[in-house]
Amino acid sequence: MSVAPLTADRPYESRYRSIAQDRIAPGISPAQAAAAARTAVTTSSHARVFALQEAFTQLQGGDQSVLDLATATGMPDSTVHRILQSGVPGGAIDQIRRGKYRPGPTLIKIAIHAMAHVPGVATTQELLADLHERTGGIALLFCLTPFGGLRRLCTDYAWGNLDPGELGVFAHPLVTHSRSLRTGASGRVILAHLPAPLQELVFNEEVPADAAPGAIRDNLALAATLVEIRHTGYAVAREEVVPGWDAIAAPVMWGDVAIGSVLLALPASEMPADMSELIEHTCRTARTLSEYTAVPTSRA
Repeated sequence: MSVAPLTADRPYESRYRSIAQDRIAPGISPAQAAAAARTAVTTSSHARVFALQEAFTQLQGGDQSVLDLATATGMPDSTVHRILQSGVPGGAIDQIRRGKYRPGPTLIKIAIHAMAHVPGVATTQELLADLHERTGGIALLFCLTPFGGLRRLCTDYAWGNLDPGELGVFAHPLVTHSRSLRTGASGRVILAHLPAPLQELVFNEEVPADAAPGAIRDNLALAATLVEIRHTGYAVAREEVVPGWDAIAAPVMWGDVAIGSVLLALPASEMPADMSELIEHTCRTARTLSEYTAVPTSRA
């Protein structure tokens, strides 16, 4: 399905999302999110600041106007403007141009500091090596990266005694290049847990030119898989990225945010009809990484 560009008379929720509302956005709709944000706003100035921060994640586009943020939070324009202006000097808020704002570098610094304490390479390598040994497949860890558009990037892998040369095309594009979130199990499990406005950006991307025959090209079909992923906790890909290879992936979560994914890949000829054991091993590895991420002091 072709998705038309955003326009004032065709807001996000009125397009294919109105056809497959629950398929795309995890949780609640933008209208429900706005209502929840308004309910959360109390007389506390701290609550208002946090509600305003949350509104940035629920609205379409990178920068927002005072009016858009006021509408989303239910706060008066003057209150929103005052909070935004108070955050500009310290870098919590960037004023892009007159009347337009976005989260600033101080918030990015906080996020980087938090991410610096997720499980280290010793832990990830141990877990991936265990997944490989239990399944015989290639185990990879992907992380979400914003450069070049929302992408996933392989940051660690384990394939034991397998000869990388025998892996052929698989090792090169999947491990050494960032990949679109709309193709492959490892991308879709991340995409399924992103806020609706970020999903929109990915849905508007073209299917990668080098996508394998199994890539999901229809947006409604892609959206339907996201609901299934959120329900089951994993994704299965049949030759979506590399011809001749199938994969299972599960998200690495921090709260309700997917920060990466664990992928188990096998030649299609070796993928069993009953994948339940492989799925369980993959999901267990992702859950363990999620637990270590939530309690970063528990592992190096």
